[in-house]
Amino acid sequence: MNKTHHKSTSNRWLFLILGGLTNAIVVALQTMSLSVLLPEITVDFNLTVTQAGILWGIGSLPMVFSSFLAGTLIDKFGGKRILIASCFLLGLVGALRGLSTNYTILMIAILLFGFFAPFINIGNIKIAGNWFKNQELGIANGVLALGMALGFFVGSMISASYISPWIGGWRNTFLLYGLISIVFMIPWFFAPGKSDSKKSSQSEVKNPSWWENINQVVRIKNILLLGLTIFCINGAVQGFLGYIPLHLRNLGWLETTADSLAASFHLASMLFVIPLTLLSDKLGVRKKILLPTILLISMGIGSFTIFKGGILWLAVLTAGFARDGIMAILFTMTLETKGVGETYAGTASSFMVVFASLGGLISPPIGNSFANLTPYIPFIFWAVLCFIAVITLTGVKENKAY
Repeated sequence: MNKTHHKSTSNRWLFLILGGLTNAIVVALQTMSLSVLLPEITVDFNLTVTQAGILWGIGSLPMVFSSFLAGTLIDKFGGKRILIASCFLLGLVGALRGLSTNYTILMIAILLFGFFAPFINIGNIKIAGNWFKNQELGIANGVLALGMALGFFVGSMISASYISPWIGGWRNTFLLYGLISIVFMIPWFFAPGKSDSKKSSQSEVKNPSWWENINQVVRIKNILLLGLTIFCINGAVQGFLGYIPLHLRNLGWLETTADSLAASFHLASMLFVIPLTLLSDKLGVRKKILLPTILLISMGIGSFTIFKGGILWLAVLTAGFARDGIMAILFTMTLETKGVGETYAGTASSFMVVFASLGGLISPPIGNSFANLTPYIPFIFWAVLCFIAVITLTGVKENKAY
């Protein structure tokens, strides 16, 4: 009995760590590389700032449609199988970005990448929700978010400043990252056991209808409010991160310095994601941690309209320190919401990804378009989005973690 329990405990941490690394390599590294490589792509394809913003945000469009499909397939076939296939497909379409010969083809490749990305995110969240409960659920989602933060940090730090010059440009960078992602399916293939096969079977018996699952989730007020909150936060952050490299270069910053500033956003997030999620578990509360941290993100982004020079390092650290911690806690609150449970965990997580994707789709091109008036208005727009997130989150009725 003890051996079985020990093996089960070891397996769940193995899956969690592997999930975090998959988030980092397959999703975050490949995603963030596009942001910092956009200046190169803009020059090669002679793009406007608005066109660059569309490229950065367009990947969120297919997520709106694929997220519910991802949740349904994961509930049916299990997270492990879907993750194996998704590593291969995301690696393939990620590499295809490097073969693009014009703006249209690159956009199609980015759309395909966005379509498959939710399968990784939701699969890992589903596995974490099955293995970890109550006091451990926040920290489990925190580890997954830490993986995202690590990938975002590494991708923004090295892709344009080091990898691209080393291997011959943005095309080869995408090809390299795609190959690494395809190779990453191997550890998932050999990972022991099926973490969610039993629970997935139970879910199928209780909820045979895909539409019934969605109908159940959308009628939960908390889920709608949480969805609006994540819409605003992800929209603000995605727009902000995509605009920073272009904005700083236009101000005359060196390429390596501009990329380092953007990377520090993810470094701060990476360092604080575990403390924030662990604190939310220990205290058994989520909103009291989220409300002030979202306000700090709003202040950090808004600071770019006022300050210049070295103080922007402080502003970006303020904006970034809680980003992934907030996302992890929001997904934890989703799983804890009354009426969700294990039965609707995949569908509810998919619903949140849809809202996050809509925010990431709409916000970057709108914000970048304001740069035609003045380069500082986009920061005001994204800061206001964060403030709206505070308002929507205020209406959420929090369930105690334990």
